[in-house]
Parts: sequence; C-alpha cells; structure tokens
Amino acid sequence: MHATTADDLMLLVMGVRRVVRRRLRAEIDGPVLRGAQVELMRLVEAEPGIGVAAAARALHLAGNTVSTLVNQLVDAGMLVRGVDPDDRRAARLLLTDAAGARLARWREARSRLVGDALDRLPAHDVAALGEALPALRSLIAEMEREEPA
Repeated sequence: MHATTADDLMLLVMGVRRVVRRRLRAEIDGPVLRGAQVELMRLVEAEPGIGVAAAARALHLAGNTVSTLVNQLVDAGMLVRGVDPDDRRAARLLLTDAAGARLARWREARSRLVGDALDRLPAHDVAALGEALPALRSLIAEMEREEPA
C-alpha cells in the first residue's frame, strides 16, 4: 500500500548516509571502519561495559557476528575487551580513548557537514525536515516493536 513511500524513504536515507560517509572519510584519520563496526562502537560508548551477547541483541546481529566485530575493533585499537568480574568467561566491552576521540570527531564533522547544507536550504525545507523528525522516530519505534523475537 505504501510501497512507493517506503522505497523513496529508504533510498533517501541511504543517500544521506552515503554522502556523509564519503565526504567525511577523508576528514577522519585512522583505519576505515564499516557501518556495523561504528554501530558497535556507538553502542559501547552509550553502554560502557556491555557484553557481547547484549550487544548482539541490541544490534539485532548474531553473537558470532558481534564477536568478529569485537575482534576486528580490538585489533584496530578501538575496543578493549575486559573481564566481567561476576563471570570471568564473559567479556565487557569498553572504548579506547582513540575510539572515543574518533567518534567525537565524526559527530562534529557530521554536524558541520549537515548543518552547513541545512543553512543553504530554503527555510521551508528546513522546517519540513524538522517537522518530519517525530514521524521518523515513530516509524523506527513501530518497526522495532514489530520485530520477531
């Protein structure tokens, strides 16, 4: 019923992400990180000490996929795998200082890029984008609510 709107929305969201990624890649030094790696880093930043299983659930990924991402990010110097004091077999994930600084630089550069583009748009387009944000949040919540267990 809403297939055209859904397709257009997804194409536009992917387009925004692609432009941001391409434009900022040259500004952010360090190893090139894939989207899933950055998502994991952002999750660990928001929930320091999160375990691999909880991260897998939060990211809706398989545990072995998150384990692979953790190994890659540890090797890249972005994550530290600590030991859970209650269960020595479980890992607790923490960002390194380099990863925290990198995420901060990325957010700053992204805000500048998008903010500068918004400054060049007509006021009615900026207002329309602002008015669409609550609807986008509701769409995300609705899609998350319907996810199978």
